Amino acid sequence: MTLAAFPPPAPAQPTASGVCATARIRAARAGSATVLPVLAGDGPFDLRRGRPHGDQARVCILGAMSAPLGGDRLRIEATVENDAHLHLTTAAATIALRGSTAEHATYDVHLRLAERASLHWLPQPLISAARSNLRQSCTIDLAPTARLLLREEVVLGRAGEPPGRLVTRLTVHRDGRPLLDQQTMYGPGAPGWDGPAILASHRAIGQILIIDPALDRQPLHARLFGDDPATGQAVLTPLTGPAILITALAPDTLHLRRLLDAAHPIP
Repeated sequence: MTLAAFPPPAPAQPTASGVCATARIRAARAGSATVLPVLAGDGPFDLRRGRPHGDQARVCILGAMSAPLGGDRLRIEATVENDAHLHLTTAAATIALRGSTAEHATYDVHLRLAERASLHWLPQPLISAARSNLRQSCTIDLAPTARLLLREEVVLGRAGEPPGRLVTRLTVHRDGRPLLDQQTMYGPGAPGWDGPAILASHRAIGQILIIDPALDRQPLHARLFGDDPATGQAVLTPLTGPAILITALAPDTLHLRRLLDAAHPIP
């Protein structure tokens, strides 16, 4: 799998209704280490190198301003080249806010993994604040021998407030073929999102996606975590891939973290 390098990002551009900004990261193998020949962010994205962990490079995304606000167009692009290993996270929760316009914001993440590459994408929770309107997407392309660990958490509303409108989509292709494509909608205008068939009284949602060729040799079976639906539950679902998807619902982030950690602890 050959990956084209991303060009340097243009400076963040304010639009009539928001900010347009892109962060770009490229991880490459250099001897026994992973290096970062491209590490460029603008607007709300301040990219910081962390201390390497073995041959894994680490990057933390800091928020340099409040974002995403209504009308913002934000994008993260990360490429992990052959035999490189990258750990990518955020320093704090991302809070979707209404801003000065009711227009929706977009927050798009594009991840590309080449042969024998690995990526841990472990952002802090996304909080959908009242009256916000966000469309978030994560698009992932993996080579057949690449490995991915993705963990995402969503909180619908801050304490004592209803959530905004949130549409999320996760699309994964492995070896050029679709592996997973899911879309969820929450908040005003999303039919039945808080009904008993979907979230009921829960306001914290999380998932872990693991894609690893080793799962072909050691497949996992479906499993339920959590004894009491009132305090949240998680389910592990094997996918054709080789991959597994862990999905959790809970009343708050504390219970959500416990469920996700029980299903698959993150070192």
